[in-house]
Amino acid sequence: MKLNCLVIEDSAVQRMIVVKLVNNNPQLLLVGDFSNAIEARNCLNIHSIDLIFLDIEMPVINGFSFLEGLKTKPQIIFVTAKAEHALRAFDYAPTDYIKKPVTLNRFEIAVHRALHLHQLEHETKEETGEHIYIKSNLKKIKIFTSKIKWIEAFGDYVKVVTDESSNLVLSTMKSFETNLNPTQFVRVHKSFIINTDKIERYNSKFAEIGTSKIPLSRNKKDALVKVLAKA
Repeated sequence: MKLNCLVIEDSAVQRMIVVKLVNNNPQLLLVGDFSNAIEARNCLNIHSIDLIFLDIEMPVINGFSFLEGLKTKPQIIFVTAKAEHALRAFDYAPTDYIKKPVTLNRFEIAVHRALHLHQLEHETKEETGEHIYIKSNLKKIKIFTSKIKWIEAFGDYVKVVTDESSNLVLSTMKSFETNLNPTQFVRVHKSFIINTDKIERYNSKFAEIGTSKIPLSRNKKDALVKVLAKA
């Protein structure tokens, strides 16, 4: 399990320190680092982020104002030079609050908390989250939609690719599409439906999920952009 992370810090030196700690931790994946909240917000519209290392005192938009403008909030670890912000910070239910200078030991304690909370949330979603049933190899299988990466046309079948496995289902793409949440799953090609929560990056031709590149049809790309913009 890896957490997708952002680092938002206006000090180049402090940002470099936190970025290095993130990159050296095998359970964290750095998606981006930014000197201001505006650029970070644009990144959040494109990528699925689990954890943000966030400075509070920044120009134009401070850390608190940045959080108030988010529709969905990842876990937050505040990283700040001043203890005086702590009381207000905890109104935002952060995972942790680290006072600069950031030490390796203190960083790892905060990350451990974030990983633990992520695991608890994941387990809860698995128990109560949205799911569908598919019939594959004469067996009825319960699939949590949060685990689906993409659905791919495969002759008279569709291939359902999840975090753990892939299964062939006798179905059409159109029929399968009607059973999925349109705010999460988008038909980006005649042969592909993708889970937008799994997209790590995309361009005009492909959406990347892990090491896989999913082709984007020219007339379907706008639909993907609209869904991601609302995330």
